[in-house]
Parts: sequence; structure tokens; C-alpha cells
Amino acid sequence: MPLLVYAVSAWLVGLFAATIWGQHIGTAGTIICVALGLTIALCARSLFEHAQTLAVAIAVAIAGFLTGSISAQHKAACIRLMAGDAPLEIALDARAAPRAFVRGEARALTAIGACTLNASLKVTDGSAPPGNIASFTGKRIATDRGLRLEGAISAGPRSAVLRAWRGRAGEALDTLFGERTALARALLIADQDGIEPAVRDRFADAGLIHILSISGLHVALIAGGLTVVASALRLPRGPASLGALVLVLLYVVALGAPPPAVRSAIMLATGTLVARLQRPVHPWTALALGAVIPTWRPDVVLDLGWQLSVSGMASLVAARAIMARVRNSVPARPRPRATRFTKLRQRTLRPIVTWLKSLDGWRWTLTRELVTGTIASLVTAPIVAWYFGRISLIAPLSNIAASPVIAFLQPALFLALVLAPFHSIAKVAADACIAPLALLDMIASKAASVPYAALHVAPTLMSAVALGIATAAVVRGTAARRPTQYVILAVGAVCVAVWWPVVSRGSGQVELHMIDVGQGDAIAIRTPKGRWILIDAGRSWNGGDAGRRVVVPYVQRLGGDIAAFILSHPHDDHVGGAASVVQALHPATWWEPAYVGTSPTYRTALIAVQANHIPWHRAHPGDTLRIDGVLIRALAPDSAWTSAQTDPNLASVVVAVEYKNVRWLFTGDAEIEEEEWLVNRWGDALHSSILKAGHHGSKTSSSSGFLDAVQPSVALISVGIDNTYGHPSPSTLVEFERRGIQVLRTDRDGPIVVRTDGTLQQIETKAGKWNVPRR
Repeated sequence: MPLLVYAVSAWLVGLFAATIWGQHIGTAGTIICVALGLTIALCARSLFEHAQTLAVAIAVAIAGFLTGSISAQHKAACIRLMAGDAPLEIALDARAAPRAFVRGEARALTAIGACTLNASLKVTDGSAPPGNIASFTGKRIATDRGLRLEGAISAGPRSAVLRAWRGRAGEALDTLFGERTALARALLIADQDGIEPAVRDRFADAGLIHILSISGLHVALIAGGLTVVASALRLPRGPASLGALVLVLLYVVALGAPPPAVRSAIMLATGTLVARLQRPVHPWTALALGAVIPTWRPDVVLDLGWQLSVSGMASLVAARAIMARVRNSVPARPRPRATRFTKLRQRTLRPIVTWLKSLDGWRWTLTRELVTGTIASLVTAPIVAWYFGRISLIAPLSNIAASPVIAFLQPALFLALVLAPFHSIAKVAADACIAPLALLDMIASKAASVPYAALHVAPTLMSAVALGIATAAVVRGTAARRPTQYVILAVGAVCVAVWWPVVSRGSGQVELHMIDVGQGDAIAIRTPKGRWILIDAGRSWNGGDAGRRVVVPYVQRLGGDIAAFILSHPHDDHVGGAASVVQALHPATWWEPAYVGTSPTYRTALIAVQANHIPWHRAHPGDTLRIDGVLIRALAPDSAWTSAQTDPNLASVVVAVEYKNVRWLFTGDAEIEEEEWLVNRWGDALHSSILKAGHHGSKTSSSSGFLDAVQPSVALISVGIDNTYGHPSPSTLVEFERRGIQVLRTDRDGPIVVRTDGTLQQIETKAGKWNVPRR
């Protein structure tokens, strides 16, 4: 492999390490730096024989790390600057158009000086066409996705040409494709807002999730389609290739230059230019250029599309190298002093190689595609597992079925978009795409419905890094004449990934994790030895739930078994994900108020509890659990109170978690009546430093008498962004502020973590860390 490839690999790993470090993930920076050293060692063919390669790799990795660190600091400074009071200019995207504005948000870019960040706008009054430059004044909330803006906008006289084009293209697609608009938008203009979660999950299970984003595959197919059209028109090959390249580059720029498309366009340009100059180029060199040039913005290494695009293309190059080596291989002469391992390898591999060389025609093509798909699935598995919580086992077969559909569909969609000004002709092209779009969706649906089509996983950070090293070893091994050392490294890394969650232990402190599940509750208490007590599991929706999508991955990434699951009450926003949690994590015991609920999700949860033989317990006031020194005490409700209620909120299980000198109080959706019952029953014993505010901060909870008894320093509110219930109530927030109670909310602060050694308490959010004041 060329020296350039080693240098690029080291650069990317350095950027990745620095950018991850800048995301405030605790010890992740240390772990990534260990992976950095291992990857550099892997890139060097031999530590001693190729000292120059190693020196270059180390130098470039350090440069990449420094560049990424500066970028992370710049981004943090931009967020602080934009969250101030200075007026902002915003280039409105497609979702600001009146006809397309159906999901309540407009994607936009804000700009102050050199700062450019993604922003999400909630527009309550007025509209503006796509591409308009609008000025904004109002409230700004920093989030992990950029800025969330609430305020007034006024359209300016200028416009952003590319965003205006993208908006008009989106409107044209809405007109042409009807109910299939969501898929068409995703495949053509990289707009995934309209894709339902159930559809996204279906494509992920089928191993086709990469199809829903503008990737190198899409750009390559469009380029191929343009070349075919030019050939049909009998245009000269050289000018036709250059013309196709120019059109593809314009298309990529018009899309906003998404990193995967940029990678593909660079590789296409490299191939076209070297063909014109009649200078051969190594495939790894072309990939290295395509991978590294988009990193002029260092945070691009955290972009999912870029990661899948680069790793997928690397697996494609690796698979081609393997198949070419098999096709052109010459039987090796037996060595007189061959080891037993060498003899075993020859006896094992020689029949396989001989069989592969005997294939021809469609059998060879099918085998090649299957090998390519398998290697691509292996290489991208750590990325897909980290982002989507699953590994698709059926991906090699589903991609073979979907590839011809995409090969026809992508150029046809592009043709319909180009012909959009001529509506009648464009409609003919669009109608020709309807059946392939439906077929693509059907392939994803059928593949996802196959038993054990996907394994639902949630790797820890260490496991993900180990799997990344394993896939890097697999790719590097395909280019090595003697891949044995890389196979050994890959096997060792996989062993680390499998066993690390088993041997990992707790931090020695008690941790409170308020998991961000949107409009709902999911709280996880971690003991000093790494075991968990879960309180609720979030909501469910058509085709998924917060338990499977958020809670299970969150817990599994940190490791540890589930000592208890406590259901506060059977409303869907608390019990919706419980069945998935029970099936995946198998808690040792189940507590609940035994309030008879009729929701399907509650019934499903109880069935899962029974099927998994989990002990069921009705929580009574005074019941306790002691786990690794942490005391969980049930405070409400009692049987008489529960039987008299008609609202499940008023029968919420209320528990206090105690560790040494620290007490936390969790109230479910308890409202004022139950709070009064608690005060009468427990009085000053309710005093706690942390209060999980009842009913998502509603005005029906957190009464004055109750707050007098609890006297919390911090109130935690689990609530969804722009929820239709108006939670939390302004009057509740005013009361908390009047009492000097610090309020943390998942809609603004994301996941919230509180750690304590039994005396001191520390809060951590994406904004940083600070100590809880004593009261």
C-alpha cells in the first residue's frame, strides 16, 4: 500500500481522536488515543523494517490531533458566541417553504463572522421561500446538534442560491412523487426529515440504511447513467466523461456538498483525470484522497455518512483485491520445511481457491458480489452497531437484491429532477420510478422480517474501538501477501470487544442517569459496582419504542446487569419501552404500583415479565431494596390509596434512593393529591438534594407544601422538545426559580448524570460539570 495511504490513515485517526475528545465523553479521549497508537502501529508494515513509514504516520497523526483539537475549541466558541444577543443571519432551507413546512422545523445555517452552525427553527407565524436570508432575534439554546432558536425572523432582500435550488427541488419532488416523496427526497437531495422511524428501523435491520443517505454509491450511479446517455448519443468518450464529471460536481455542490458525495466526486475526478493523462493510480491512493479532502472541516470525521462511505469504499477495494488475487493466483509450490500451520492452511484454502477459479459467468459475478457484501458488512458493522444498535446478518443478501433496483432508480430519479421544469415529461419519468421505489421498500421489509435478520446490540466505547481495530486489520490484511498477523490482530480485537462488557465494573460511585427519551421518563441508577436500577423506560410509537432505541443501548454501552426495574405507573410514556428492556436486559425483579392499566404497552410488558420468569412485586410504602450499599425505599402508594384512584398518575410509585449522606427522590407522575398524602405520611423524611419533578414539570405537581418538605437543590425534568402538553409549566419553573432550585431539563440539557460518593455530588451535562450546592 502506498505511503500516502498510511499518512492519510494516521491523519484521520488523529482528527477522530481530537474531535471525540472535544465531545466531553469522559475517558473516551484516553481510550481513543490508545486506539490511535494501535492504528498507527497497524499502518506501519513493520515497526523496525519501515521506520520511515512509522515516523510519517506518527507525525501526521499528531498534526491531525492538533487540528481536530483546534476545530473542537472553535466550535465550542462559536456555540457560546451565537448563544449571545447579537443578531443572526439565517439562510432558510426547504422546510421553510409554506407547502413543505409540515413538520414544525426549518433546517438552517446561522452565521456570525467565521462561525457557521446547524440550527433548528420553530416557526409559529409567517413564512418565507427557501433560500431567503432572514435576520433573527430571540432566545437561543445550545444543543448537541447546534442551536435551537425561538423568536422572530424577518426576511431580508438577499437569498442563498443553493438553498433556494434545494428548496425548489424538494417542492418539485413533492409534486412528482406523492406518497413516495420521503424516499425520493432522501435519495436525491439528502433530506431525511420525512422518513418515519419505522421505515428507518426497517432499512437498518435489512442492512440497507446507507441507501437512505446521499452516499458515494448514489453519485457513482448518476455518473454512470450520464455516461450511458452520452454513449447512446454517440458522443466522444473523453468529452462525455468530462461533461459527466462537471454535472456531477455541480450536483454535489447544489446538495450542499455532503461528505460522502464529496468523497465519491473526488474519486471520480481522480479516475477521469488520470484516464485522460494515461497515468495509472492505485485504488487506495484514490480512496485516500477522497477520504481526506472533506476533512478540511475536521468535525466531518464524526459524520455518519462520511464514516460509512469511507469504510464501505475501503471494503469494496479490499474485496476486489481478494477476488483479483484468487482469479490470478498460481498454485504455490510446497515448501520442504513448512510448518504444521502452513500445511493446514494450504490444505484448507487450496480447495476453496480452486473452486473459486472454476467459476465463470453469472456464478462468478454472484460470488464476487456476495464476498464484497460480506466484507462490506464486516467492515461497517462497528459503525452501524454504534449508531443504530444492530448488526444486520442479512445485509450481504439484501444488498445483492437491492443493487439492481438502485442502479436503475438513482439515474431515473435524477432524470425526473432534471426534467422538473417540464412537468408533463418529468411526470412520466417520475411514474417510472414509483414501482422501483415500492420494490426497494418491499425488499427492505422482506429482508427485515427474516428471523434473526439483525442482532440488536449496544457496544461499549471500548468494544466499538476494538471492533474498529479488527475491521482495520481485516482491510489491511487483504492487501498483505502474508495476512496471518492481521488475522491474529483481528481475532484478538474481537475477543476484547466481546469480553470487555463482561469484565467492566462500576466507577465506585453512585450515578443517577436521566436518559433523554423525549416526552417520557427513563431513569437509571448505577451502583458503585456497576449494577443498575431502572425507573421507567420511555414511550413507544408505531414500529419502535424508547426502550429498544435509547434505554437498552445506553445501559449496555456502560455495562452491568439490571438489579431491578421499577415502573412508576402504566401510562405509555413510562411503560412504552419496558417490554423491550425486559426482553433485552432481564432485570432481576420488577416493582410496580399494581394499578390496573388497559394500555397495550402495559399488557405487553407484563407478558414479557411473565415469559422471562422475572419476580413481580407490588410496591408498598416502606418496602426496601439494598443493592451494593444503595438503599431504594418505596414511599407510595399504599393499597387503600391506589384502589380509590381513577387516574394512574395519582397511583405513581414514589421511591427514595439513599447512599450514605445523599438522598434522591423520584416521583413518577405524582400530582398534588398524592404529594399531600406523601407529606402527611412522611413529613420531613422527604428531604432530598435531587428531586425528579412530578409529571414532567406540570402545574398539577410540585406543590408548595411538597417542596417545603423536600427542599431540593436541583429539580430534574424529563420532557420532549416542543411537546404538545406545554410541559414544563411556566408557573412551576417560576416557583423553582423563586426557591433557588436549579432546574435541568432533557429537552435543553440532553442526558443528565449526577454522581456522588455519598457526600459530594457532581452534575454532568453536555454543557460541562459542576458540584451540587449544599443546602
